Amino acid sequence: MNNEQSWFQALLSFAARCKGKMILSVLCSIISVFGGFVPFLGVYQILKLFIAGDCDVSQILFWCGFCVAGYLVRLLFFAVSTILSHVSAYTILETIRMEIADKLMKAPLGDVMNKTIGQIKSVVVDRVEAIEPPLAHFIPEATGNVVIPIGIFVFLLVFDWRMALASIATIPLAAIPFGIMTRNFTEKYDAYMKANNHVNSVIVEYVEGIEVVKAFNQASSSYEKFAKAVSSFKDYTVAWYQSTWKLMYLAFSILPSTLLISLPAGLWLFANGSLTAAQLAMCLILSLSIIAPLMRLEVFVNEMKVMEYGIKETLEFINMPELPEIGKNAELAHSDIELEHVSFSYTGKENETVLHDVSLKMPQGSFTALVGPSGGGKSTVARLIARFWDVSGGSIKIGSVNIKDIPLKQLSDTVSFVTQDNFLFNCSLKENIRLGDPSATDEQVYEAAKAACCDEFIGKLELGYDTPAGDAGKRLSGGEKQRIAIARAILKKAPIVILDEATAFTDPENEDKIQQSIMALTKGKTLLVIAHRLSTIQNADQIVLLQKGYIEAIGSQEELLKNSPLYADMWKAHIGAKSWAVSDEQGVTVNV
Repeated sequence: MNNEQSWFQALLSFAARCKGKMILSVLCSIISVFGGFVPFLGVYQILKLFIAGDCDVSQILFWCGFCVAGYLVRLLFFAVSTILSHVSAYTILETIRMEIADKLMKAPLGDVMNKTIGQIKSVVVDRVEAIEPPLAHFIPEATGNVVIPIGIFVFLLVFDWRMALASIATIPLAAIPFGIMTRNFTEKYDAYMKANNHVNSVIVEYVEGIEVVKAFNQASSSYEKFAKAVSSFKDYTVAWYQSTWKLMYLAFSILPSTLLISLPAGLWLFANGSLTAAQLAMCLILSLSIIAPLMRLEVFVNEMKVMEYGIKETLEFINMPELPEIGKNAELAHSDIELEHVSFSYTGKENETVLHDVSLKMPQGSFTALVGPSGGGKSTVARLIARFWDVSGGSIKIGSVNIKDIPLKQLSDTVSFVTQDNFLFNCSLKENIRLGDPSATDEQVYEAAKAACCDEFIGKLELGYDTPAGDAGKRLSGGEKQRIAIARAILKKAPIVILDEATAFTDPENEDKIQQSIMALTKGKTLLVIAHRLSTIQNADQIVLLQKGYIEAIGSQEELLKNSPLYADMWKAHIGAKSWAVSDEQGVTVNV
C-alpha cells in the first residue's frame, strides 16, 4: 500500500472485497429516498381533491394507499441498505485487522516489539472499531440526507423556481457562521486527539502501575499527574466547545427558519396567481422538509473525522516496512552460524551504531556464550541471528547461507529463541507446550515437559496439563513458566537454540531443574547463550565478551580469566554476589 495515499483512498482499497454490496447499498438508499417522496405526492393529490371540493372516498383511499406503499418502499429499501452497509462495514473492519496482523508477521520483529501492547490494542481494537459506526451508517443515512434536499429542490422547481430558491435561502445565511466556526476545525481536532491520546496513556499508566504507586507510597503524586491530565483534557474540550457554541447555535437557528422566507414568498405568488392553494400548501410542507436532512449531516462531519483518524493510525501499522524474503527454501548443509563484519543501528538512529564490525563463528553443535556490560549489544546479536531486524552492514550466515536468503518460516523452524519473559497463551498448558510443534501427539508433549522438568509442578495442579494458562499463571513461579517455554522449544527440535537471559528467573530451589531442562533442550544443538550469571556459562566452548558494540575478547573461561581484565573483574563480582549472604535478626543465613 502506498505510503502517500490518502486515508480515503486507503478506505476504498479496504472496501474492494465488498464493492458490490456497497454499490447495492447506495442504490437501495436512493430507492428508499424516492419512496419517501411518494407520500408527498399523495398528500398533494389529496389536498387538490379537498380544495376542489371533490371528496370522493375511493380516490382519497387510493392516494392514502399510494402514500402507504411509498412509505413501505422507503422502510424496506432503507432496511436493505442498512443491512448491506453494516455487512460491508464489518467486512472492511475484518480486512483492516487481517492486514495489520499480516503486517505484524512480515515486519521486522524488532520494530513490532518496539510497539507497546497498549498501542497495538488501541489501533487493532479501538481505532478500527471506531470506523464502523460512520461507515455502517454513512451510506444509507448520509446518502439520503444529501439526495432528499436535492430531490425536494427539484420537486419545488416543478411548481415554481422562485419557491425553490426561497426554500434554500437560509442555507447561505447559515453557512457564514458555520464557515467561521470550522475555519480551524482540523487544527482544533488534531489538538483534541492529541489531548485524548495523552489522557488515555496517563490513565493506562496509572492503572498498570497502581501496585508500584502503592508500594512506594507515591499515590498522591501519581494521582496528581492523573488528575492534571484528566482536568487538562476537560478544560481543552470545554474551551473548544465554548469557542464554537455561539456560532453553532446561531447557524442552527438560521437554518430551520426557512418558513420566514418561503411563507411570504408563497403568499405573494399565490396572490399573483402563480401558485394554486394546493401548490402553496405543498411548497410550504416541502420547504420545511428540505432543512432537517441537511442539519443531520453535521453529525457525519465529526464521524468522518473519527474515521479519518482511525484509518490514518491503522496505516501507520499497515505501512510498516517488511523484511524482504524469498519463497523457496534454502539448502542448509549444517547449522554453523557465522557473523561477517556485522554492524547495526536501529531505524532512524544511524548515528547510534549498536554493533561495530562484529565477526564471529559458532560451529555446529558448539556452545557459545555472550557476556559483557549492559548495553554492549549481546541481545542485539541474538536477535539479528533470529532476524528480528536486518543488519545495517556485513552479513549473517547459517549453514553458509545468508539468512536474508532463507525464508522467514524456514528460519523460524531452524532457530529456537527462548527469552527471560516467555508469553503463555490463554489456553491449556498442554497446548502452550504444543505450540513448539502443532502436530505433536499428547505423548510427545508429555515427554518434552518431562525433559524440561515440568511434569513435577504440572502434576500438582488440579487439572494437570489441561489447566488453563491464565489460571495456572497466577500459581506458577517465574522459573516454572520458564520451563514451560523450554519444553515448547524442546518440542520444536530446532538445530539452533538461542537463550537470551533464559536463567534470569533462576532461584536456589529450581536452579538445578532449569539447568537440567536447558541441557535437554540444547543436547547436540548449536547453542548461543546470553547470561549475566557467569557460573552458568563457564563450560562454554567459547565465551565472547562484548562491550559498547565491539568484541573485546574471545576464548574459554580459563583463557579470559588470564587475558581479559574486564572479564576477570566481572567473574570476581559474580562470585562475590553469589556467595554474599544476609543474616536476619534470628541469625538465619539466606544465600542470594
